[in-house]
Amino acid sequence: MRALWRQTRSFPPAVRLLMANQFAINLAFYMLMPYLAAHLSGELALAAWAVGLVLGVRNLSQQGMFLIGGTLADRFGYKAPILAGCLLRTVGFALLGWVDHLPALIAASAATGFAGALFNPAVRAYLAAEAGERRVDAFATFNVYYQAGMFLGPLVGLALLAADFRLVCTVAAAIFAVLTVLQWRALPDHRGPTEDRGGVLAQWRTVVANRPFLLFSAAMIGSYVLTFQVYLALPLAASDALGAHGTAATSGLFVVSAAVAVVGQLRLTGWAKNRWRPSQALVRGLTAMGLAFLPLALTPPGSSAVVLVSLVTAVGLLAAGSAVVYPFEMDTVVALSGNRLVATHYGLYNTVSGLGITLGNLVTGALWDFAERHGALWLTWGALTATGLGCAASVAALARTGHLGPGHRAAARGALVRRPTIDRP
Repeated sequence: MRALWRQTRSFPPAVRLLMANQFAINLAFYMLMPYLAAHLSGELALAAWAVGLVLGVRNLSQQGMFLIGGTLADRFGYKAPILAGCLLRTVGFALLGWVDHLPALIAASAATGFAGALFNPAVRAYLAAEAGERRVDAFATFNVYYQAGMFLGPLVGLALLAADFRLVCTVAAAIFAVLTVLQWRALPDHRGPTEDRGGVLAQWRTVVANRPFLLFSAAMIGSYVLTFQVYLALPLAASDALGAHGTAATSGLFVVSAAVAVVGQLRLTGWAKNRWRPSQALVRGLTAMGLAFLPLALTPPGSSAVVLVSLVTAVGLLAAGSAVVYPFEMDTVVALSGNRLVATHYGLYNTVSGLGITLGNLVTGALWDFAERHGALWLTWGALTATGLGCAASVAALARTGHLGPGHRAAARGALVRRPTIDRP
């Protein structure tokens, strides 16, 4: 904790506020969202399709609108979308606890999703701008606060749920209300370079024309599919192997994942920075993420204890690999953007990864069903291992061909400066 405190204090006040902001955002989000489905199906007695619709609308409105959020941040400055997102989530979370009609619940869910699309690209672009040459360290520290909020949120929500789900929503909304006021008063306004404030279509054409960035975005899709398996394949494996104890084991896996990130993030980032180039850190972190699923592929079925050990090993290695990858990944996005239209680049990057997660989950789920019917679950774990190794190989190829090097970054900067600006709204 002392190392985290020293690292945090070494950054400018705006960066420290953004880190505290992200902790509170995740605390509020994860104290509510894990229990929303049970509230909708239980207390409100909604049909399963309606519960799925409410939850799906939130995901779609966030993943599908990231590009819009990033574009707005580059056009109007980073502070405005952060404030708007926090205010919108205040309203959305309050409504989720106090309305019981499906149209109102859908509207509230859409508001909470769009809120994330507003502040996520803006926060990361603001953090990158304020951190300067210390971007990797800043994103590593940022991820500790991110993971800590994700870890504590469900615990706080569970404690409040003993009273009432409305209390959970009210407290979560109150946290976002406080964040809105705090950032309105204390967060300095920050805008990107003035030459970036052209028409929306010009912004989008510029980003889409950034070939090294698009190739990197595509290469990294698989890493998000792997990370999401903490919510999909790993809980399925825990349930299959442990039966009634599967839910408790799944909760334990979340604890392990968050603990590795919170405790190990700064150490892993410092260790990787001292030994590897950014591209090497990415390749080796992605390799570790893929190899995380290999123990499960080699685990014989039937032994609950062995499966549990393999699950813990997989989650720990997956979290460690993700901790290595994340700060260098975020830094690479900024570098490939040429420090221009950074929020728009983050917006498109998040949209691409979100679509990749959706497709990857469909494929993983279908493969799981097929493998389970044929008694060959190793196929699923083997495919996930191959996905991680394929990501690592793709990033290594981009680095080897110079697509992640200084020349392409300079070309990206030049393309962004020369972009047309005739499409003004």
